[in-house]
Amino acid sequence: MKAARWHNQKDIRIEDIEEPKVAPGKVKIQIKWCGICGSDLHEYLGGPIFIPVGEPHPLTHEVAPVTIGHEFSGEIVEVGEGVNNFKIGDRVTVEPIFATHGHQGAYNLDKNMGFLGLAGGGGGFSEYVSVDEELVFKLPEHVSFEQGALVEPSAVALYAVRSSKIKAGDKAAVFGCGPIGLLVIEALKAAGVSPIYAVELSPERQAKAEELGAIVVDPSKVDDTVAEIARLTDGGVDVAFEVTGVPVVLRQAIQSTGIGGETVIVSIWEKGAEILPNDIVIKERTVKGIIGYRNVFPAVLSLMEQGYFSADKLVTKKIALDDLVEEGFGALIKEKSQVKILVEPKHS
Repeated sequence: MKAARWHNQKDIRIEDIEEPKVAPGKVKIQIKWCGICGSDLHEYLGGPIFIPVGEPHPLTHEVAPVTIGHEFSGEIVEVGEGVNNFKIGDRVTVEPIFATHGHQGAYNLDKNMGFLGLAGGGGGFSEYVSVDEELVFKLPEHVSFEQGALVEPSAVALYAVRSSKIKAGDKAAVFGCGPIGLLVIEALKAAGVSPIYAVELSPERQAKAEELGAIVVDPSKVDDTVAEIARLTDGGVDVAFEVTGVPVVLRQAIQSTGIGGETVIVSIWEKGAEILPNDIVIKERTVKGIIGYRNVFPAVLSLMEQGYFSADKLVTKKIALDDLVEEGFGALIKEKSQVKILVEPKHS
């Protein structure tokens, strides 16, 4: 079967590899759609970050090259011995976190945690994948395969909001309106947060944020982004979400919160960022980070049934697996109008 394999930084190849076999406790899934994640782009441009190189991953026992892609949906085509909750023909999505003791406790913080599609175990940029039953969730009847490929990034957004101190009626700012930033806006709406300010330079992404109900602050049109948010909110937002991975933006996010405000770092970083501790100390602000998610897939699927996290609003391009590097990663690098690109394997 065809699969996209990460060999090195800026070296992803579409290769023919052996089709996975189903094993006891596993299901084999024919991939329908897989989204390109910001983490995939980071691995392409600046990796390895999560991909095991040199030393095999402790849970998958794999080392690069590995098949990538972890935001995907598909249909079960084979069921392994001992699998009781799924059958052939089920429409599903996958929570791609590996942890030492499975999905128990704070499994996203496990020291050996890895992602299917980054740490090994197969990936969504392929025709088929075989995964543990524990990782699989059925799609509700009215949730499409395209929508199913958005469950994983939506889980990041919902977990970020749930992990913050935000409450209904609080004010929030989202710095960066790429896919995760826009999904954070959706999760904030679901939590009853209003107003929501979206800090973004791209006119196309600004339009998406406005469509989702956010108030746009364009840094290119104001003298001081932090001062503008302070003016609009009479002192600052309750919680800011940093979703860019850009050093100067992290400091702006911290400064945009009011007394006792909180900044949640959602992005993955390729390099360090300088902050001024007094920005935190003098106003007794807090800064926290989140990694991935835990125990939120059912809630995401429920919200999708209610109309949140819409593929129609967030997917800007669909491509074939053969075009992943040029039309996928290339487009995300060059075209700021792109939000979420979905990839469809050509099944042989």
